[in-house]
Amino acid sequence: MSLKVKVGPAQLSVHRGHTVLLTEPDGRIETQTQRGLYFYDTRVISNWMVYANGEPWDLLNGGTPASNVAKIFLTNRRLVTETGVVAPRTLGLTLSRRIVDGLHEDVDLVNYSQSKVRFNLEVAVRSDFADIFEVKSGHLVRRGRITTTWGEQKQRLCTTYRNLDFCRGVAITARNSGGAAVYANGRLSFDVEIVPGAHWHCCLHYDLFDGDACSAAPESCNSSEGSAQDDIKMLADWRAGLLKADSSNSVFRRLFRQAIDDMAAFRLPVRTIDGEPTVPAAGLPWFVALFGRDSLIASLQTALVHSDFLRGTLAVLGAWQACECEEYRDAEPGKIMHELRLGELAKLNLVPHTPYYGTADATPLYLIALHTAWTCTGDRDLLSRHLPTAERCLKWIDEYGDRDGDGFQEYETRSSDGLVNQGWKDSGDALVYPDGSLVKGPKALCELQGYVYDTWLRMAKIYDALDNPVRATELRCKAEALYARFNEAFWDERTGFYAFALDGDKKKVMSVASNPGHCLWSGIVPPERGARVVERLMQVDMWSGWGIRTLSADHPAYNPYSYQKGAVWPHDNGLIAEGFRRYGYAQQAGRIAHDVWAAGSFFALNQLPELYAGLHRNAANFPVQYVGANVPQAWAAGSVFSLLNAILGLQPDAPNAMLYVDPVLPPWLGDLTLRDLRVGQQTFDIRFWRDIDVTHFTVLRGDENAVARREMTEWRESMTCKDENPPRPT
Repeated sequence: MSLKVKVGPAQLSVHRGHTVLLTEPDGRIETQTQRGLYFYDTRVISNWMVYANGEPWDLLNGGTPASNVAKIFLTNRRLVTETGVVAPRTLGLTLSRRIVDGLHEDVDLVNYSQSKVRFNLEVAVRSDFADIFEVKSGHLVRRGRITTTWGEQKQRLCTTYRNLDFCRGVAITARNSGGAAVYANGRLSFDVEIVPGAHWHCCLHYDLFDGDACSAAPESCNSSEGSAQDDIKMLADWRAGLLKADSSNSVFRRLFRQAIDDMAAFRLPVRTIDGEPTVPAAGLPWFVALFGRDSLIASLQTALVHSDFLRGTLAVLGAWQACECEEYRDAEPGKIMHELRLGELAKLNLVPHTPYYGTADATPLYLIALHTAWTCTGDRDLLSRHLPTAERCLKWIDEYGDRDGDGFQEYETRSSDGLVNQGWKDSGDALVYPDGSLVKGPKALCELQGYVYDTWLRMAKIYDALDNPVRATELRCKAEALYARFNEAFWDERTGFYAFALDGDKKKVMSVASNPGHCLWSGIVPPERGARVVERLMQVDMWSGWGIRTLSADHPAYNPYSYQKGAVWPHDNGLIAEGFRRYGYAQQAGRIAHDVWAAGSFFALNQLPELYAGLHRNAANFPVQYVGANVPQAWAAGSVFSLLNAILGLQPDAPNAMLYVDPVLPPWLGDLTLRDLRVGQQTFDIRFWRDIDVTHFTVLRGDENAVARREMTEWRESMTCKDENPPRPT
């Protein structure tokens, strides 16, 4: 019997809201690493170690039983004490950590020796209050002042950082140890005496401060029945309100369940004038923040799983829509933001993320999300509420997205600290010519043209519903013109593929990359060319066996370990698979799902990471992690739902009280049952099964007349037509 390799970073990460704890597997936070306790983009704990008489402890095992809980089992080395020698592995130390707002840490000792032991248990803690941007870059600059006070009576260690009007703090309180701790030389010390078989316990409460606002640690111990039940109930309540999926395929079951739990952990409350909507944060540990593109794509992926993400994201991003031009933040009227940060650098305007608007795709994606929310919920008020935002988005696309009036979307940063690349491949070296040199701007990415084409068609549908046929016709005409323009300027007949961009001189950039797969997702590719795009993306230089690479393995700049020049991104593959289905290529979409899910089964906890190496798959290897990848990542978890949608061909039409499906289960997925599938006011349970080469379905719960089969190619074609109420099947 062979053992299955499990891949993943050697770290423990737990979080909730804006609080993130990233440690070594044994719970340590070492200086000069990226580990730490982060709060609102500030590292409030930069070093944490535990000692027995100056000796470190040895790891037995550590894990994260929940997204906000870590548990670590340690044992002692040989200790020399004033009462004698303590033999190794005769003491057990358990660290239990739980984040709600602040952090509650339980320290539990057990004496398994046959003699009484007495020693100093020391917890060394330091705080650098580094901004998350500087931690990532490895270039830390101290600007303000750190002060530390120890309150003997309250057993409370307070450390505060101030720089002008920026303030962060952490207060650590020792409780329930049965004796008083002392603080000296940067360490909390406890005089521990334990007889054989006895236990010693202490609670450490980490209260976190943003100015005067306190995020308090949970009061009850992590081992208490109440704490465990609270976490279990919270997760159970979350699962109960969401789409559920079951199958005899165990890989799919585990990935789907983990993706549901990951999305629960990414719920990020964001303060706005109208309240505190919940949006999906982007990724752990670096992207626990409000994003434009990331939050929108994650919300699109989960549209039929949890439509409230769409509602919240539309509301929050609409509230942050740019109102004026500001070069430093790459802001322009009507533009949807890229990233909002809350740390020191943002507070003092040393980075433009207040928010920063350097994204060329978030604005059209906002409109795609608005239409998707409507088709999933049927909420007409949603359209009226966000129509002013949508109108400003449309105006931005015309006036600022098309920088030179040639009918294409281009981007180029105007900010001294802006992003050079502003599509989803936003690393500085992501876009390369066929010779490997960097593409010169302004850059017109192929997928941007597709997103805008899709946006205009979807908004035309919305204007149909709002009884504005003039505006709807105008947008359809613009989409038709862009369709023709795009296919003339970006298509290369010799290679049978699209340029992934036009450079600043309007020359095609013919490096073979994954970008044209998004053009299938948006529907801007003519059907007769769809087959050639699918075929090219499935060739061995693009298809790794674990998914489609970001860049061809035949390209001189290809590096399977790079961020976006050869690695595999699950969310990229999910959107491409949906594009394959929209053009009728179910077999190829199923192959993507199979291999991305197979890769996911190798990663610890069945969590798909942000990306992994684009090495070629064979029978003797396994996926290789990318160093520094966010795990979990919202749109990586959401790719499970994208791939599921690609297999089942789900087409919600809540405004007309219909759900269309086009299921094609691949041979490796013989059955699949969805429960609590909500479309508008209706809820369905549907069973799908494969019989030889045909996929059947039956409605187990809900109006069976409201569920009908419609090929995905028909759905794509219907987007170009004026909206009419479809006849209900009899």
